[in-house]
Amino acid sequence: MASSENSFTVSYETEKFLCEQLLDQNQSISDRFRALFSLRNLRGTGPRDALILATRDSSNLLAHEAAFALGQMQDIEAIPALKAILNDLSLHPIVRHEAAEALGAIGLESNVALLKNSLVLDPAQEVRETCELAISRIKELKTTGNDESSKIEASPFLSVDPAAPSSCSSVGQLREVLLNEEKGMYERYAALFALRNHGGDEAILAIIDSLGANSALLRHEVAYVLGQLQNKTASAALSRIIRDLDEHPMVRHEAAEALGSIADDQSVALLEEFAKDPEPIVSQSCQVALSMLEFERTGKAFEYFFMQTPQVQQLS
Repeated sequence: MASSENSFTVSYETEKFLCEQLLDQNQSISDRFRALFSLRNLRGTGPRDALILATRDSSNLLAHEAAFALGQMQDIEAIPALKAILNDLSLHPIVRHEAAEALGAIGLESNVALLKNSLVLDPAQEVRETCELAISRIKELKTTGNDESSKIEASPFLSVDPAAPSSCSSVGQLREVLLNEEKGMYERYAALFALRNHGGDEAILAIIDSLGANSALLRHEVAYVLGQLQNKTASAALSRIIRDLDEHPMVRHEAAEALGSIADDQSVALLEEFAKDPEPIVSQSCQVALSMLEFERTGKAFEYFFMQTPQVQQLS
């Protein structure tokens, strides 16, 4: 379970307001995200139950972000709801994918059986690949649990990542693994996070090159990582992705949010253009990103109360 040092205590009235704001479909998607970002830094039954209800929202973007938040909170009480989401094939694949990732983030070995079942039976490749990742993460957590010399490295971006960064220190070797279509998904993810943590021009270029991977799941995670890095070198590649109407919506959505993090003039113009995209996952991502930028420009926090960690404004 996540450390309490990254959580906050607020009044009952504030908590109630945030829960109601999150679940009120008459509110704008941006205002509902503001509530979500605040609730994921709280603990207790109220915030958890509101986020669980939000995983069934008509907005697939909001629903998947709520599942992501439950995983980042590493709240074991959310496991039954996450399992139900993963089993519900009526839900959008992006929501089921996030539930599988959240189960991996929580990391209990008891989650493996369900993940193995979905690894075989889920019709969406991105969900099956996420289950593969989650199983590998849980197994690695078990392996490293009693070995102080091989503890999983904490993310410098304060995120619970779906794979531990590779211990390989050579950018060239990490690039080779990341771009190798014959490698397993967990190994490629491990290389991706190691490159992210390494930083530097060579590492960032390797990450950008992996946007050409065959796996939509990997491409979406690459776009997410480029948003964490906020490096303008990635702007052109991310712009091509959001313009590609044949690209998977989950990849385009992450590209939109990454462009919002980079926030140069070209990126903002693209967000304004695609805020009217016919795919709601993309258009709503652009709307939220633009709203976040507007708050930053006015010197205000996007969430409803100030946080002490940068994680609060990192979308999935």
